[in-house]
Amino acid sequence: MTDTPALVIRPATEADLPAIVAMLADDPLGATRESPEDLTPYLAALKRLAEDPNQHLVVAVRADRVVGILQLTIVPGLSRKGSTRSIIEGVRVHTDERGSGLGTTFVEWAIEKSRDENCDLVQLTSDATRTDAHRFYERLGFAASHVGFKLQL
Repeated sequence: MTDTPALVIRPATEADLPAIVAMLADDPLGATRESPEDLTPYLAALKRLAEDPNQHLVVAVRADRVVGILQLTIVPGLSRKGSTRSIIEGVRVHTDERGSGLGTTFVEWAIEKSRDENCDLVQLTSDATRTDAHRFYERLGFAASHVGFKLQL
């Protein structure tokens, strides 16, 4: 049996950006829309996220190496009797960590953080082509209850 170094989930920092963007670009969808060679737009986005108390951009770190990323957004609302919901977005796990349980740990962290923020609902979207991700989220109790729409601007 080997000892796996402890996993730490913490807020993302500017120093994490190269690893974050590399993970965002490391799949067929991300490869077409991310630009790891130019971190300028990501740095501006990180600053905006850090200034917004309803945004939680976190990384998973193991042995001083960023191995995952997740964004959790808290959304106050009027529907559902004025309930607050959270949105899980941009979940990525480094190729070397897939199958290690990190994705489950990450989503469980997001659910617990949502409870701490008094959310009544946790929601997420997943690209229609990501069938493995759909099975993963369903195993964690999420239901494919809605049809999502997007408009590219």
